Amino acid sequence: MTVNSLYERLSPTVRDIPASGIRRFFDLANEMEDVISLGVGEPDFVTPWHVREACMYALERGFTTYTSNRGLPELCQAIAEYLEKFQLQYDPDQELMVTVGGSEAIDIAFRTLICPGDEVLLPEPTYVSYRPCALLAGARVVDVPTRAEDQFRLTAAELEKHITPASKVLVICYPNNPTGTIMTKADLEAIAEVAIAHDLFVISDEIYAELTYGQKHFSIASIPGMKERTVVISGMSKAFAMTGWRLGYAAAPKEILNSMLKIHQYTMLCAPHMVQMAALEALRNGETEKQRMIESYDQRRRLIVNGFQEIGLACHEPEGAFYAFPDIRATGLTSEAFAEGLLRHEKVAVVPGSVFGSTGEGFIRCSYATSVEQIQRALARMGRYMQTIC
Repeated sequence: MTVNSLYERLSPTVRDIPASGIRRFFDLANEMEDVISLGVGEPDFVTPWHVREACMYALERGFTTYTSNRGLPELCQAIAEYLEKFQLQYDPDQELMVTVGGSEAIDIAFRTLICPGDEVLLPEPTYVSYRPCALLAGARVVDVPTRAEDQFRLTAAELEKHITPASKVLVICYPNNPTGTIMTKADLEAIAEVAIAHDLFVISDEIYAELTYGQKHFSIASIPGMKERTVVISGMSKAFAMTGWRLGYAAAPKEILNSMLKIHQYTMLCAPHMVQMAALEALRNGETEKQRMIESYDQRRRLIVNGFQEIGLACHEPEGAFYAFPDIRATGLTSEAFAEGLLRHEKVAVVPGSVFGSTGEGFIRCSYATSVEQIQRALARMGRYMQTIC
């Protein structure tokens, strides 16, 4: 059997899904020395000591067994109590489950909600995993553009334009990766009206809910009539600096949640016991450290936005997450050409906006989840690069 014939026997759906555009730039950066990365979507903080200690203590006590598929009851209870701060009420015994990262929750939500041929409405620019997961579930993906002049907020009018009889699931991610945009209560109420009118399910990825600056996160699931049609997905990665621990969760009506649980129990079975114990500690006692990290992100946010403006890159002020999305259209370069040139000439790694969808073209994603010193150095290098191309 030749390599080509072997490849042709693989799933065409998988064959046709492109590799992550983010990973390509990481791979290039890893081949070079003295690269400053503004590309990684994870905190630069180490998981707080008390959380790591809770994991070690769990190991010492022998908590190395399976837990229930749904997750530790005490962790589900803690998650339910945590979600109340966003006006979300979920039964920890029937409407919550612990997953192996938020990514698993996204995957199984699609597989639970989608029938072959259903349409998924995907506002862009957005996180790179949604499209492949929807395609793998058998969906047709319909792009819904957002605009820089709206600070990349999804509008009800634009959403309405793209709905067809086959539309079934709307995906929203706010605070947004890659733009840092948030949606206000009024914004989401308008979207909820459309979702209810067209009987749409909503997958709401709220992993950055804690990372807002000046305005508290508002969840679409808290709007009357939306809880019964929404899967809320979140996890410990961003707010608690626990990316590598792979601990997420999903909240949904029990009919949806129990169906998601079937996939989880046959594929993952449960999240690691000692990681669940660490997550429990983070939720119970992690507020002080979490606020310290948020305050640091806020400082860096203002530094990087001001820096972009000083070197000639327009950039709206992100109100959530830890990404800035500066506009590079004035340079005349595509986002990929800009990012590749910046990496090769000045050794600064950013992510081309085009990998987040066609409406991301002309922008680059820059993570400010790195030190103030590294941001200042990156801005100096980017300023030199701008002088050579403009």
